[in-house]
Amino acid sequence: MIDKLEFFIALAKERHFGRAAIICGVTQPTLSAAIKQLEDTLGVMLVQRGSRFQGLTAEGQRVLEWARRIVDDSRTMREEMRATRHGLAGHVRIAAIPTALAMTPRLTTPFREKHPNVTFSILSRTSIEVLTLLENFEIDVGISYLDNEPLGRVETVPLYSERYQLITAAGTPFSEHSSVSWAEVSLLPLCLLTPDMQNRRIINHHLNEAGAEAKPTLESNSMIVLFSHIRTGKWSSIMPLNLAETFGFSEPIRAIPIVEPDASHLVGIVAAHREPHPPLVSALLYEARLLAKTFA
Repeated sequence: MIDKLEFFIALAKERHFGRAAIICGVTQPTLSAAIKQLEDTLGVMLVQRGSRFQGLTAEGQRVLEWARRIVDDSRTMREEMRATRHGLAGHVRIAAIPTALAMTPRLTTPFREKHPNVTFSILSRTSIEVLTLLENFEIDVGISYLDNEPLGRVETVPLYSERYQLITAAGTPFSEHSSVSWAEVSLLPLCLLTPDMQNRRIINHHLNEAGAEAKPTLESNSMIVLFSHIRTGKWSSIMPLNLAETFGFSEPIRAIPIVEPDASHLVGIVAAHREPHPPLVSALLYEARLLAKTFA
């Protein structure tokens, strides 16, 4: 049954029998037969069929929710039994908002020193995508904002607060100021994250509070792209200081606190609300709590 549920999850994700079969390592007829057997067992149609995949039925959507839970619980059980015999091993999938990516080595490095048989995948995603991936069991934990937009039913570990700085080159307006207001920042040619990023929505909100409007001359979903443009001396940006510092300030780059208001937003770990957690997730949450103490 578990293998058939895994085939069904793959089909729902790929929306194509051939691609799902390749991912599952079976032939297309084998996958199709397994889905049909699953339908016969449950007594309902799961897939709208035609000359090609046309989507899931209403029953199929509900079964998909159960399938994800059952497959994840099965994986958790196997991991827990393996961990009792051999210690922690396996693969951890993390999705993080762009402004938190530079922080991830502070979590993954000490974790892997304790558990050398663990590997990682780290993805850059929007806060909404982080929650969707978590809900669909496609990641193990996320790193996102905790206090700005609704999170739903998740477990959280607060890590640190983002505080915002004007990042600009020497010789640009305000580059020699000890602080700058949000209204003043709005007057500069800005490069900012794209509007689908929660960081951008936060910045828009604080600019609006100051009676200003975000009118960036460049948008990107990459922090590297933004910082590269700052270095030209023709653009400025708004970034959390802890992120900007990871790029390494050269002499011409300035980081100036933005005040009126001096805004901060909490960033931390989000994990599915479940008990028990998979062993790898439990260990990672423990490591995150240790890391949080270093930010305090």
